[in-house]
Amino acid sequence: MFTKSWQRPIILVTASLALVTGTACAAQASQQSHTPTGSSASAPADQPEHCIGFGAGGKGGRGGEPGQPGEPGQPGGVGCLKFEDLPDKSKADLTVVDKVRIALIVLAADEPDEMTKKIADKYKISDKQIDTWKKYYVEGDWFALMADSRP
Repeated sequence: MFTKSWQRPIILVTASLALVTGTACAAQASQQSHTPTGSSASAPADQPEHCIGFGAGGKGGRGGEPGQPGEPGQPGGVGCLKFEDLPDKSKADLTVVDKVRIALIVLAADEPDEMTKKIADKYKISDKQIDTWKKYYVEGDWFALMADSRP
């Protein structure tokens, strides 16, 4: 694999340095709070109040405060995966996050075809476009989903 005997130690040293550097950066990042003061990581500003703290029924923290856990044994909700939680925007203003939210709502719906038609009517787009976004999301093809966002 290596043509020169001195290449292997250099490759091993480089890989070791990369591992140590990555570990040190990850440790430092885990000790720092990335949540700006006055906001909550579990409750983005554009989320409705009922979306905050979904999961096991707990409440999300506010302004750097920790959240409260839910009741043991109580199932959590599906979060903000309802048609009513979709933003009131035009198709041109939909972001990648909005498209992912649309895909998740369709995937979580009891009647996916009916939900697709309802969303298509709201944003004046085709059912095929929503199916494409859903396919990109399921396959993890984020670049295609972002490229689809360009005008």
